[in-house]
Amino acid sequence: MSDETLICSAKGCRADAVWVLAWNNPKIHTPERRKTWLACEEHREHLSQFLDLRGFLKDVVKFEDWQEPEIP
Repeated sequence: MSDETLICSAKGCRADAVWVLAWNNPKIHTPERRKTWLACEEHREHLSQFLDLRGFLKDVVKFEDWQEPEIP
């Protein structure tokens, strides 16, 4: 990810991202594929619940600890 300021993925939110929510839609993605949403403190739980309810959520990691997985 670049050095630019990254913002929360919640609709209308302009806060800085603090969390990375890694997810995967098994109907369209291979099992190792990870898409990401970014979340501020305020929206982390809401976005996590949205993805988890659909069975998509794979991991929630502090932004500074996130490492993009290597896909062969």
